[in-house]
Amino acid sequence: MLTFDRGLAWIPPVVVAIAITGAAVLLATGNFLPRWLRDAAATAVAAAVTALAAVLLAQSAHGPVVTWVARWVPVRGFSVGIVMQVDPVGAGLALIAASLTTLALLYSWRYLESMGGHYHALLLLFLAGMEGLALTGDVFDMFVFFELMGVAAYALTGMKVEDPTSVQGAFNFGIINSLGAYLSLTGVGLLYAQTGNLGLPQISEALAGRPLNALVVAAFVLVLTGFLVKAAVAPFHFWLADAHAVAPAPVCVLFSGIMVPLGLYAAWRVYWVGFSRVLPGGDVQRAFLVMGLLTAAVGAVMCVGQRHIKRLLAYSTIAHVGLFLCALAMLSQTGTAGAVVYVAGHSGAKAALFLMAGLMLNRFGSVDEHELYGRIRGSWLMAVLWGLGAVALAGLPPFGTGLGKAMAEEAGLHGGYPYLPVVFVLVSALTGGAVLRVGARVFLGWGPSPSAGSSGPESTGEEKPEAHLRRIPVTMLLPIVILLLGSLLCGLLPSVRAGAEHAAAYFTDPVSYTRAALDRAATPVTAPRKPNWTGLGLGLGFASVAAAVMVAAMGLYSRALAERAGVVAALGSRVLAALRRLHSGHIGDYASWLMTGVAALAALVGIPLAR
Repeated sequence: MLTFDRGLAWIPPVVVAIAITGAAVLLATGNFLPRWLRDAAATAVAAAVTALAAVLLAQSAHGPVVTWVARWVPVRGFSVGIVMQVDPVGAGLALIAASLTTLALLYSWRYLESMGGHYHALLLLFLAGMEGLALTGDVFDMFVFFELMGVAAYALTGMKVEDPTSVQGAFNFGIINSLGAYLSLTGVGLLYAQTGNLGLPQISEALAGRPLNALVVAAFVLVLTGFLVKAAVAPFHFWLADAHAVAPAPVCVLFSGIMVPLGLYAAWRVYWVGFSRVLPGGDVQRAFLVMGLLTAAVGAVMCVGQRHIKRLLAYSTIAHVGLFLCALAMLSQTGTAGAVVYVAGHSGAKAALFLMAGLMLNRFGSVDEHELYGRIRGSWLMAVLWGLGAVALAGLPPFGTGLGKAMAEEAGLHGGYPYLPVVFVLVSALTGGAVLRVGARVFLGWGPSPSAGSSGPESTGEEKPEAHLRRIPVTMLLPIVILLLGSLLCGLLPSVRAGAEHAAAYFTDPVSYTRAALDRAATPVTAPRKPNWTGLGLGLGFASVAAAVMVAAMGLYSRALAERAGVVAALGSRVLAALRRLHSGHIGDYASWLMTGVAALAALVGIPLAR
């Protein structure tokens, strides 16, 4: 039986307040404090938030933690107050966000040679936005926290104001995400006009049983647009690689590790609580399955065609977002649980890879795969860690990525989409293989030496080091090891799948969510207990890794293979060239694609209105 613990209701708002207060103090005093004290204070604040988020996750497994801010509690099911409602999925994402921020700050102790308190303050404001988004149950507050997170992210991306590419990356990021935010705010206004409420529980009750109309569909599409832009779902994704290419590596950890998944979380929280009882599930499933497949395909193809290591990892993130979206589109407990585990495993592996890319930049002065050819021979520890991150991305059991992938594949088969496991294997192989190719080329010197001008229009990875390292400090190595270990534990611990299934059962139950907030009554949810791994999941995981090794080998010896492949190689080159032209870097092109995506989503979701 679920229970409430009203004694912990103070934690959700305090988590956000701690991060904001820490940011304000460091911003005011940072320039007067010694560097070591700024670093220690910011890391301590993030660690405190991590501890409180862990407490919330432990408690939410037994029942939701509901906080009505300023004690504006519901009366006879009605309230004008703002609710913060914590369930295991939201608490888990809050814990990931706080943990990644703590490790990013620890890594930054030696990563940036000169920085004032504004860097620490921006990271803590970023953390406050992420925590608030994960813990709130109010759609307008979701927008506010997302924008707090976004403003901090824009500034962190463009920190190197003396570098034009940094400013351009931040500009593209800010403009496209702001356009998405304006559309979301318009959707919030339509939703308020339709329901008279901004709280998700109240919206759920107001829309339940209503006939579907064009304004409800428009509100749904517009609200989700801003979240899907942050999630880098195609065709809203163009800004992401530009931002990753210029942002400091610790910031990229937060972008790929948690900000992008939080976009999907926000979209699906709004769908399940607010709209699942009014929108036809089949139409929603079709719309997001199409977008998920498109995102996975575009991200995977662009990933294998990169030599700029940070761009390569960014496109890998886009590809995996497509896989997460496909899992969520199954609208099932297992699909949602698979996405949850996949996100947790991916955040550890991808964050570790970005931190290692930062080490390459500061130790060897480049993130260009071709320029680094064979230059890191002998760094066996880095080579092993990079290889572990690569096979984790490919879905190797028992990493959390492999377990999440296996659960998502199972959901696809049970949902009547037998081709989804093939998609998951192919995308995992392409992204994991691209990362393996980089490792083989820079750490082992395998394959023919690439010529400097052989890669056509792709980005060459020209980026200035943030610092100059003669050796790898412990404070930079330790976060990498912790992140990879965390990704591994997500698949090893026997309770992970059971916990994820239970969390997904509550996440996909709008009635239970609504009753917990408005009636202070907890509805028990049940989830089947299954073993972490199945034979099919293990087999497909190892198949993905084997295919990734083949992709890496093809990348290393692409010239010889292209000469033999003939027409197939020429066709592949044309597809890649066409995709590169679409990723032009021009803000007008990206804005046009954003509006195209809005129209496509509206058409897919609004199909029942045309029947």
